[in-house]
Amino acid sequence: MPRNRGGRPTLSQGLDREVYQVVRKIIDDQPDGGRIRLSAPSIYEQIKKSNSSLNRKPKKLLEDSLERVLEVVKADMGEDDEDSVEGDFEGLEEPPATEPNGVNQSIVGQWNTPKPAKKSESSGTSSKRRRDGGESASKRRKADAAVDRSPPTHVSLADLGGLDDVVQELGDLVILPMTRPQVYISSNVQPPRGVLLHGPPGCGKTMIANAFAAELGVPFISISAPSIVSGMSGESEKALREHFDEAKRLAPCLIFIDEIDAITPKRESAQREMEKRIVAQLLTCMDEIALDKTDGKPVIVLAATNRPDSLDAALRRGGRFDKEINMTVPSEPVRELILRALTRKMQLADDLDFKTLAKRTPGFVGADLNDLVSTAGSTAIKRYLDILKSNSGEEMEIEGEDELSPKVRELRRLITHAKENPIGDEAEVVHVSNADFFVALPKIQPSSKREGFATVPDTTWADIGALGGVRDELSTAIVEPIRNPDIYEKVGITAPTGVLLWGPPGCGKTLLAKAVANESRANFISVKGPELLNKFVGESERAVRQVFVRARSSVPCVIFFDELDALVPRRDDSLSEASARVVNTLLTELDGLGTRQGIYVIAATNRPDIIDPAMLRPGRLETLLFVNLPSPLERVEILQTLIRNLPIEFSDELRRLAEECEGFSGADLGSLLRRAGYLAIKRRDAMRVEDFVAAKSFIRPSVTDLKKYEKLRRDWSGGVV
Repeated sequence: MPRNRGGRPTLSQGLDREVYQVVRKIIDDQPDGGRIRLSAPSIYEQIKKSNSSLNRKPKKLLEDSLERVLEVVKADMGEDDEDSVEGDFEGLEEPPATEPNGVNQSIVGQWNTPKPAKKSESSGTSSKRRRDGGESASKRRKADAAVDRSPPTHVSLADLGGLDDVVQELGDLVILPMTRPQVYISSNVQPPRGVLLHGPPGCGKTMIANAFAAELGVPFISISAPSIVSGMSGESEKALREHFDEAKRLAPCLIFIDEIDAITPKRESAQREMEKRIVAQLLTCMDEIALDKTDGKPVIVLAATNRPDSLDAALRRGGRFDKEINMTVPSEPVRELILRALTRKMQLADDLDFKTLAKRTPGFVGADLNDLVSTAGSTAIKRYLDILKSNSGEEMEIEGEDELSPKVRELRRLITHAKENPIGDEAEVVHVSNADFFVALPKIQPSSKREGFATVPDTTWADIGALGGVRDELSTAIVEPIRNPDIYEKVGITAPTGVLLWGPPGCGKTLLAKAVANESRANFISVKGPELLNKFVGESERAVRQVFVRARSSVPCVIFFDELDALVPRRDDSLSEASARVVNTLLTELDGLGTRQGIYVIAATNRPDIIDPAMLRPGRLETLLFVNLPSPLERVEILQTLIRNLPIEFSDELRRLAEECEGFSGADLGSLLRRAGYLAIKRRDAMRVEDFVAAKSFIRPSVTDLKKYEKLRRDWSGGVV
């Protein structure tokens, strides 16, 4: 047995503490008035039945520890239950059997920092207090006092920009129940208990919850979902119960659960029993905050997630999270409002153009715009630093400067100048200007692009030569409904929801789709058909659904399916069951049973004959546009477009050359340009007409089966000539 400095035996530090806690729990778990025999054999048997980690300890060691701890517990039963067992066991002496109270005093003195203790009226009252709450009342009071539940002060609704619709919707749900619950009680109407805010990361879900709590001025309990999860069985559920019990005591109160998807997965797919128990506990807690169960004091739960489809279905029914608010990627006008809100307290130059900045930030969410504003501010500060550097001239003498490197010498001059010679009005120098924002813009990558959401492409109509007929059809089908929806409302028709571009490869189908998205200022999701296919059952269908979920968060949005024939081949006996399920999923998404408003689909294929016919019926991909090989005049226009930014004049010789490139597609003309560039590089000179003539002998038309496309065009009797 280990001994202390005085040579007297001491208790085993780690084991005795663990045994003490287990014994106390066994005692506390007894029902009121129940008795338990405090003997080493009886406690040992209970430990064996409880599957405790102590089972792995040697029996002799465990029994010795039980003997020592039981003497302490028996003496402790008469002491105040507020004494804690936390602390250090080191140096505790093994007590003589005749002085149990001295043992208790010794252990309490070592485990606790000495403090005045109040005697409890009886050991039964103390044990009951511990049983009821799992911990002493004084501990709970201290915990409550330590956590500030006052409403936030760092944010208000004035700090939000472009979220008027969301603010209005959330206000209608929250303000009246929080301020006048009597209206609901007298009308016998149940107010909403929960509001789920969902949308892409960085769009302001957490900020708007905090802002509403600040405006209402009610107690605010903010819960980070991952902090609920505990490694010990039952602790996660207990933490949830305590938060909701606290909310009832503080009511009227708002509870905010951030990243709720971390603790509420679908129970049928949950991998651990603990996850199912947490979901069940949250469901129970939500049911317990009805007005008739909280004495008319309202408690409303706000929750935020960017994965609403991963939540358990029972949470999203009426009576729990009654309402759901989708916070989407901000549009161009909304981005302008956000930028104005973020910069309202900054020193701005007169030339700041918010409209241009909003146009240059497609795909940016609120967090990205905040990052942009901060980076632009840093750029302005750096400009001020450069002025300081220029003013700290070479004439300033630095001690020992001959031994210093140029950088260190410059730094020391700057520090000396900044301390001794501050320049005039600094506020005039650090005004944030348009130029600062344009310098900061390339440094910010929008989170929507990182997360796989949509952005507006850079391709414009100016990048496309010829294809005038197809461009007009696309403008009518997609660009006009997005930019001028009133025209269609006046006529009383809905815009076509899908367009199929088909024709030989290399004729500009993908370029057309990008230019349409740019022209309409819509977000753009490009999907290569084969990339959605997955060997695991159900994953391909999930990927198709996820595309449309992302599109709904980025309205208005153009989804472009390239190589559609790989994704939706004709369904027949030869098609595998997995591929058929993918076709069915895409058909269902295109059917419009869900919300399709503001979502436009463009698809491209070289093999329209193998696409499932159900895809091409009206209501899905109803507009069929044939993108043919360019005519001689169109080839001239395409080549002129390709070289418009190059240091070469488009002469009559190049015009004749383009007309002579019979059977060339747009991609072939691009290859012709690159080959001419290679020849110029070898010659170490700029491109000349001779390079194009020489390059033509290397290039062959890539489309060789034009008769097949002509036959398909006759059979379908559709498309644009």
